[in-house]
Amino acid sequence: MQTNVIEVLQKLITYPTITPKECGIYEYIKEILSDFEVLEFEKEGVKNLFLYKDLSLQNAESQKIDINSTNTELYEAKKTHLCFAGHIDVVPPGEGWASEPFTPMVKEGFLYGRGTQDMKAGVSAFLCAIREFVDSPISSQGFNGILSVLLTSDEEGEAIFGTKYVLECLKRQDLLPDFALVAEPTSVEKFGDMIKIGRRGSINGILKIFGKQGHVAYPKKCINPVEILAPYLSQIAGYELDKGSAEFEPSKLVITDIRGGLEVVNVTPQDIKIMFNVRNSTQTSLEDLRQYLENLLAKIPHSLELNQSSKPFLTNKQSHIVQRIAKVLESQSGFAPVLSTSGGTSDARYFAEYGVSVVECGVCNDSIHSINERVHLSEVESLKIVFLNLLLHWQ
Repeated sequence: MQTNVIEVLQKLITYPTITPKECGIYEYIKEILSDFEVLEFEKEGVKNLFLYKDLSLQNAESQKIDINSTNTELYEAKKTHLCFAGHIDVVPPGEGWASEPFTPMVKEGFLYGRGTQDMKAGVSAFLCAIREFVDSPISSQGFNGILSVLLTSDEEGEAIFGTKYVLECLKRQDLLPDFALVAEPTSVEKFGDMIKIGRRGSINGILKIFGKQGHVAYPKKCINPVEILAPYLSQIAGYELDKGSAEFEPSKLVITDIRGGLEVVNVTPQDIKIMFNVRNSTQTSLEDLRQYLENLLAKIPHSLELNQSSKPFLTNKQSHIVQRIAKVLESQSGFAPVLSTSGGTSDARYFAEYGVSVVECGVCNDSIHSINERVHLSEVESLKIVFLNLLLHWQ
């Protein structure tokens, strides 16, 4: 099946796949990779798709290799599993678009539509690259193992029943990949200037300081939690829990909300509630944060709730997939990409939990989640070529 990456992207945009809706988009995708094995996983209304093909068997057949010969053990030992992953769901478009958000529009070299950058451009790029690679007469000279695609409709939401769930199922079926490439939009100023080899984790916290409510005119009869907190606030707000590293910024405690009292001027508050977040590196864990705060506040009445919504990860810079994708990008663009861990969370973290070497690579991210989201056509075409060359020059 011949595929044009821009035409495929335009088609993907027409599906209004607001999380967790799938809208039949998987049927179209399965047509593109019609010779791949199909596994579909659904949980709590979230639909997920996993397509895979053992290219070593295809190449053995084309080269008339007897895979049942005495060399079978050696043959199987060389097999590697590479997975291209992404999400087909998008955030709601909102109001104020210059064009219909699910009707793709090309203008001045850009394609407009919800999901163009985040991340249907990446999905169309790897679908077309895979199709072209598999159909290429020289494909046997490149990647020669299990090639797969994992897609979810639950990345922009809670992300519990999407990639996370699929990987649990794949582990039970002994189908976990060795390497994964998530086509999130990672470029910043120009295409190929940054890829992600890790991400910080995210810890959410609620801290309450308890006092005794009373009349402001009789402060001796009150226990004002604001006054209790005051000596400690500088050691909480903006506090850096580690010094960072070459790969990560320091894990910083960021207060997002403080509230207490009755919104009157003559009553002291009963308690103060502080909400905060820590984007933590691999140097600081949830338990490190808990121990720090509990030790700091040991002498004052308080409660503390912590929840890790995502864990940090870091892929080794010397990993084969990092080295190969960086080399392909440098060869194509003329400069080496920055190996970054910046930004929020992504589904790459779930691959890392299973020991999969994972990297993220995609188009620019300057209009993701915004009104009039757009992607430059040349970036989509360049990304497809990058993925194709990764497969052709995997060895």
